[in-house]
Amino acid sequence: MAWRCSGPTNEALIENLTRNHLITQPRVQRAMLLVDRAHYAPSAPYEDSPQSLGHRATISAPHMHAAACEALLPFLHPGARVLDIGSGSGYLTHVLAELVRPGGRVVGVEHIEALVEMGVRNSGKSVEGRGLLEGGGMRFVRGDGRLGWEGEGPYDAIHVGAAAKGFHQALVDQLRAPGRLFMPVEEGHMQHIYVIDKKEDGTVTRTKDMGVRYVPLTDAPTE
Repeated sequence: MAWRCSGPTNEALIENLTRNHLITQPRVQRAMLLVDRAHYAPSAPYEDSPQSLGHRATISAPHMHAAACEALLPFLHPGARVLDIGSGSGYLTHVLAELVRPGGRVVGVEHIEALVEMGVRNSGKSVEGRGLLEGGGMRFVRGDGRLGWEGEGPYDAIHVGAAAKGFHQALVDQLRAPGRLFMPVEEGHMQHIYVIDKKEDGTVTRTKDMGVRYVPLTDAPTE
């Protein structure tokens, strides 16, 4: 059904995602309406499909961004700390930052400096994005996402935007208790979304969700 959600404007795209029940929560709908994908997608920003950003990276389809926000929503409250691994063009980093206003902070991690710069540049295209960058509600850093980003943790929520080869313990360790991690994981020739919860007592549960196709969470390319 996701392919039916494309639209001529950002508003139409979000309306179609909502009508098709890919967005069900009003808070997610409002946040995605506030962030114009045209500032973050290289072309056809309102199509519900992934797009290449270069550097072997992609911006995911809007319905996957909606799924991530809805899964993490119970932990996206004002003042929350969030880690966005594989931040790419910066789109979901900005949406997450809208969901933790006021007082929240989202860190986007990329392993290629050009993508870090892309996230900053794209976020600066809107008044809201500039405000978040200048006020500290959103920042982009270069690092190995498989190791997380210890400087800002622990995190209430962590999103991973590339397929991991396993359940990286560093990411679970950087979750607050309680906290939630949303990540695609490679399983043979398949990939599945896992929602990983750390409970107040520190115990961890994994819930397997939909099959997906993401670029791999790897070292920075050498070429």
